[in-house]
Amino acid sequence: MPTTGTFFQDLLLGPEPAAWAVLLFRVAVIAVAFVTLVSLVAMLCIWGERKVAGHIQARLGPHRVGPFGLLQSVADGLKLLLKEDICPQQADSLLFRLAPYIAFAPVFAAMLAIPFGPNLTFEPRLSVGVFWILAILAIEVMGVILAGWSSNNKWSLYGAMREACQMVSYEIPLGLSIIVGVMAGGTLNLVELGHLQGGGIHTWLVFANPFAMLAFGVYFVASLASNKRAPFDLPESESELVAGFHTEYSGIRFSFFFFAEYAAVFVVAAIQTALFLGGWHDPFGLIGFYTARFIEASNTSGLIWVNVIACAIFLAKVTTIILVVMWIRWTLPRARIDQVLYVCVKVLLPLACVLLLGAALWQLFVADQPGVPWFDYQPWSWAGWAGARAGLITRLILAAIGVSLIGALMIWIGYAVISGRRRILRLTDPEPIV
Repeated sequence: MPTTGTFFQDLLLGPEPAAWAVLLFRVAVIAVAFVTLVSLVAMLCIWGERKVAGHIQARLGPHRVGPFGLLQSVADGLKLLLKEDICPQQADSLLFRLAPYIAFAPVFAAMLAIPFGPNLTFEPRLSVGVFWILAILAIEVMGVILAGWSSNNKWSLYGAMREACQMVSYEIPLGLSIIVGVMAGGTLNLVELGHLQGGGIHTWLVFANPFAMLAFGVYFVASLASNKRAPFDLPESESELVAGFHTEYSGIRFSFFFFAEYAAVFVVAAIQTALFLGGWHDPFGLIGFYTARFIEASNTSGLIWVNVIACAIFLAKVTTIILVVMWIRWTLPRARIDQVLYVCVKVLLPLACVLLLGAALWQLFVADQPGVPWFDYQPWSWAGWAGARAGLITRLILAAIGVSLIGALMIWIGYAVISGRRRILRLTDPEPIV
């Protein structure tokens, strides 16, 4: 297994740095890298949401403030900073003001365990990284409940109770589907899971067995409900609850809830990418190949470039998932609360239990190739899979199915974009003068 040490920390501070130097380095990383990342994620997601909605509804979306409307989110942020921060007279002042920060802080903390590259993780030695992130994100529901209860508004309270029912319920199938992926990898460390998927698309855990592939779908649906995304956006359904749990909020505190929501979407998509979709690896295994060669040769400059490219690949995968989430929001209608709970209790929960049992039996009876691709075996050779060729054949078949589905999806999206642009042009053409 490749080292999961702090590569860049050792590179900048030396192999045995002083405790105060390590502390300053980590504080600088959090203050510079992660604060900037969370802000950019929220800003670009808000802009992307409007653009996606515009294309789906045959509109232009933001296009006046900055190039392609990119500065629209900055303008909205400045507007919220200048708006008056109001606290209702009958509200619980302390909890009302504290709730947005409780909702935002866990999402920010979860960023610290996300592996952006083979050596781009704040704490790569965290042995339970997957469940640590999920445990941190579960705290967000406390901020939502406090916001609804402390507002002294029945509509806010309804939204908070919906969130409590929805998020707590969907965490069970979400966790079970993650266990299926963890069983296929054999570790809870997200960095190690990434290295295990470095041999090419057929080594990605989503194609490890049929149960992992279905667990990927269960995780995706459960993550939509966990993040209050349509068609599960019941806690803030404007048509029913005015704005749900944050009805009474204004100004900067209102913006914290949106920052938390979009950052949580990014984190959940990052977990999905790291656990199922190969993490920072490309479909051909080139990142894994060069990582192994540069580690063996102690090539520091090569590892730096590999990490930069790997980070770009990781962000591209996460962005694709976020775009699909936005696409679903502006396509499907909102479900009723009884339908939401029915899907969880009667559909996803039994399905997740069956998948967990099937994955356990698969691990018991079908041999898989142990070790890390390019380090312990050759992932693209028949001889490299000696003793696990049944697993290899299954992986290749599932990978072919997955590539076919992705190709069909890309064709569908391309057709929708082209036809939408044609409709916009028809709508914006000046009418002929009669």
